[in-house]
Amino acid sequence: FRPGLWAGGRHGVRGGDPLQIDTKYFGPVEYEEGDLLRFPNGLFGFEAEHSFLLLPFAGSNGSLLSLQSVSTPALAFVVIDPFSLCPAYTPALSPEELRFLGVKESGELGYYVLCVVKEPVSESTVNLRCPVVIHPDDHTAIQVILEDTPYHMRHRLGDFSHGGGASPC
Repeated sequence: FRPGLWAGGRHGVRGGDPLQIDTKYFGPVEYEEGDLLRFPNGLFGFEAEHSFLLLPFAGSNGSLLSLQSVSTPALAFVVIDPFSLCPAYTPALSPEELRFLGVKESGELGYYVLCVVKEPVSESTVNLRCPVVIHPDDHTAIQVILEDTPYHMRHRLGDFSHGGGASPC
């Protein structure tokens, strides 16, 4: 995994006229075909959504992003670089998932976790058990459920920032 893989902006194949979409959090955004993340199976609960952009929020140093659907402007998920919360995060994909993504080891891939934003922010939760996994070269992406892991679907952000006992890190 290369931290901040998409955080610095655009990382796709260049050429051709830029495309534009309206986004949930950023208004109109230009992108190129090579910027797209392709989810052949969609996301859990959104199996018909196959193309997304990963757009960083200002001031987050690339660790807080929007996973924006290209076909549904109102559909965007807040995602976080899990290693910014938990440097010891060690997702292990199944052999089938690794084959699907065309790699031999989980460490060759990029990871983001979905965040449910709440007020106050410390009550927001991240899902470390079901990360979004991205192949850094061809931008194929899947969401997986990690098996036999200490990670849960609802880890409070406040537990990470204050060293609380509920965090597996």
